[in-house]
Amino acid sequence: MLKKKDDTLKKVLFRLRRYWAALIMSLILATLNVAISLYIPVLVGQAIDHMVGPGSVDMAAVGQILLLVAVCIGAAALFQWLMSIMNDWVTYRVTKDIRDEAFRHIQALPLSYLDAHPHGDLVSRVVSDVDTFADGLLMGSNQLFTGVMTILGTLILMLSICWQIALVVVVLTPLSLLVANFIGKKTFSMFRLQTQTRGEQTAVINETIGNLKVVKAFGHENASMAQFDEVNDRLEKCSLRAIFFSSLVNPTTRFVYSLVYAGVALVGALMVIGGGVFTIGNLTSFLNYANQYTKPFNEISGVITELQNAMACIGRVFETIEEPIQKPDREDAKVPEVTGALRIKDLSFSYRKDRPLIRDLDLNVRPGQRVAIVGPTGCGKTTFINLLMRFYEPDGGQILLDGVDTQDIPRGALRHSVGMVLQDTWLRSGTIRQNIAMGRPDASDDEVINAAMQAHAHSFIKRLPNGYDTMIGETGVELSQGQKQLLCIARVMLCLPPMLFLDEATSSIDTRTEMRIQKAFNTMMEGRTSFIVAHRLSTIQEADIILVMRSGQIVEQGDHVTLLKKNGFYAQLYKSQFAH
Repeated sequence: MLKKKDDTLKKVLFRLRRYWAALIMSLILATLNVAISLYIPVLVGQAIDHMVGPGSVDMAAVGQILLLVAVCIGAAALFQWLMSIMNDWVTYRVTKDIRDEAFRHIQALPLSYLDAHPHGDLVSRVVSDVDTFADGLLMGSNQLFTGVMTILGTLILMLSICWQIALVVVVLTPLSLLVANFIGKKTFSMFRLQTQTRGEQTAVINETIGNLKVVKAFGHENASMAQFDEVNDRLEKCSLRAIFFSSLVNPTTRFVYSLVYAGVALVGALMVIGGGVFTIGNLTSFLNYANQYTKPFNEISGVITELQNAMACIGRVFETIEEPIQKPDREDAKVPEVTGALRIKDLSFSYRKDRPLIRDLDLNVRPGQRVAIVGPTGCGKTTFINLLMRFYEPDGGQILLDGVDTQDIPRGALRHSVGMVLQDTWLRSGTIRQNIAMGRPDASDDEVINAAMQAHAHSFIKRLPNGYDTMIGETGVELSQGQKQLLCIARVMLCLPPMLFLDEATSSIDTRTEMRIQKAFNTMMEGRTSFIVAHRLSTIQEADIILVMRSGQIVEQGDHVTLLKKNGFYAQLYKSQFAH
C-alpha cells in the first residue's frame, strides 16, 4: 500500500513539472517571507535588551525597532499573499489538466470498460475526487514551502545563538516526525477505502435518481433505501475510522512540541541566571525561534489528514487514466469510398470468454440492400451492429467494407459513413436545432427544417415555446421519449450517410406516425445499404434480406415470403405476433 502511495506521489510530481517556473517563484516568495519572519524575533530581542534594567530604557531605539518590525510584518504579509496566489494558480491548473486528461481518456476507453463500471463512480472520480485532491494540494503547497524554509532558517539561527540549547530542539523534534509517519501509513488505506465507498454511494444515488420512475412504479422505494443505508453505513464507519486515527496526529505532535518548548525555556533560563553572554533578549529570540521551528511540523501534521485523503482520491483518478484505451487505428489505415458492400467471414465474439455469443457468422451484403435482423431477445442483434460500428472488436473473423477490413479503417471515417438510430435516445443540452444538426453543424436552417419534416418532428417542434431555438435537456423543456426519438431520426435524415443502422428506431413512436416514418425511411434507404433491427416484424417485410438470429448464429436467411414458405423459426416468430 505504501508503494502505491509513493507511485501516486510520483505521478502528481510528474504533472507539476509543467509549472516549474511558478513553483520556483513560489519558493522564492516563501524564502523572502520566512527570512523576514525570522528577522522579527531578532528585532524583538534587541528591543527587550534596550529595556532591561532600571533607568536604562532607550525609547528612541525601541521606537525605531518597532517601526522596522511593522515594516517587516507588512512585507511578510505581502509575500505570503503573493505566494498563496501563485500556489492557487498552480493547484487549479494541475487539477484542470488532470480533469482534461481523465475526461479525454474516458472517451478513448473501450465500451467494455464503461459497461462494466458504474457511471456514478466514474463521475465521482472526475468531479469529487479531483476536488478533494485540489483541497489537499492547496493546503500542502501553502504549508510545505514556508514550512521547509522556516525549519532550515530557525535551525541555523538557533545554532548561531546557542548550539547547546539548539541540540535540545533537534533531539526532541524527530519524535513528532516518527509519530506522524506511523499514523500517516495507517490512515492512507483507511482514506482509500473511504473514497471507494463514496464512489459506490454516488453510483447508487445516480442510479436511483436516474430511474426514479421505475423505482416508484414497482414499489422499490424501501429496497432502494435499504441499499443506500447499507452503503451509507459503511461510509460512516470507514470515515469515522479514518478521521479518528488521523486526528491523533495533531495532539501527539503538539505534546512533543510542548516538551521542546519547555526544555528550551528551562535550559535557557538556567543559562541566563548563570550569567554570561546569553541575555534575556537572546532567550526571548530563542523561544520565538523554537516556537517557529516546531510550528511548521505542527501545521504539516495538521494537514496530513487532507494530504492522505487527497492521495487516496487522486490515486483512483490515476487508475482510470491508466486503464488501457481501445486499440488505436492503424498507421496505414485506409479511408475507402463507401458504397455499402459488406462481407463478413467467420465472425465470432463474446462478452465473456466462457459464454460464446456470435460464432462463425458469415454474410454477404450488396450495396443498397436492406438487411433486417430479427430474433429473440439476447440472440446478438444489437451486438452485431456494435461490431459493425467497431464499438466492440471481434474475437475472430473479418468484417470487410467495400473489400477493406474494418480493422484497417479509421473509426472516425467508418462511423462517419454510417447513420445510426438507436432504441435508446441521446440528446445533449442545447437547442432543438443544435441537436438535429449534431452530425452536420454547418447545415442551413432550411436543411434542418426539411429533415425534421421528413421525420415528422416539425409539427411538435413548432408548438414548443421557441420552436427550433427551444432549449432541451436538464435546464430546458422536457420531451417525451417518442419526441426524442423523432429528433434522433431527423438527425440521421439530415446527414444521409451511405449506410444506415436502425436499431428499434421507432419503438417509442405511435403506430400512425410510425407508418409515416417508414415511408420516409423507405425513401432514405433507396440506394443505401441498411441494417434494420426490429422486434415488430411488420416493419421489415419489404427488406431484401432477413437474417434470423438465434444464440448468436444466423439460422435462416432470405426475404419475407421465402422464409414464411420454409415454415421455420422465422415463421414461428411471425405467427406468434399475428396469430388471432
